[in-house]
Amino acid sequence: MLKREKTSKMSEKKKILFICTHNSARSQMAEGIMKSLYSKYYDVYSAGTEPSELNPHAVKAMKEIGLDISKQRSKSIDKFHDVRFDYVITVCDQAKESCPFFPGGVIIHKGFKDPSQSSGTEDEIMAVFRKVRDEIKTWIKETFENKAGRKKIKISIGKINKSHFPWNI
Repeated sequence: MLKREKTSKMSEKKKILFICTHNSARSQMAEGIMKSLYSKYYDVYSAGTEPSELNPHAVKAMKEIGLDISKQRSKSIDKFHDVRFDYVITVCDQAKESCPFFPGGVIIHKGFKDPSQSSGTEDEIMAVFRKVRDEIKTWIKETFENKAGRKKIKISIGKINKSHFPWNI
């Protein structure tokens, strides 16, 4: 009797890197959302081409949907130059232009408005952060739902004739 062995490739999670300029809002929210939805399938990271600090409005917007990103930190893409990613995703146009080459991965660009550039009252600023957060979440779900092994398949089963099967059902 042959024994099936899992290869390390089968059990390895795919790696994703979200990049934006400052790694303070969009890429941080994307990292948090991706981890909350698909951490079983992906190791998720974020970084910036010019990292700064985690934006408190991004933390607040994420907390509103039950996700705590307050422990995440802004990181430079230089930290990941030796890591082989399956997906490198730029979430702003400036990062797309200045993003270094990451070998082996699929490069995806999906630009989102920079909520850090919003102005107005606290409520107006938070409204922009919420909108961008929700756009990121929708895009991640639409893009990675099938890749994460959660294929949406409709199955229509008619009447089963038990005589077609040699085992009891």
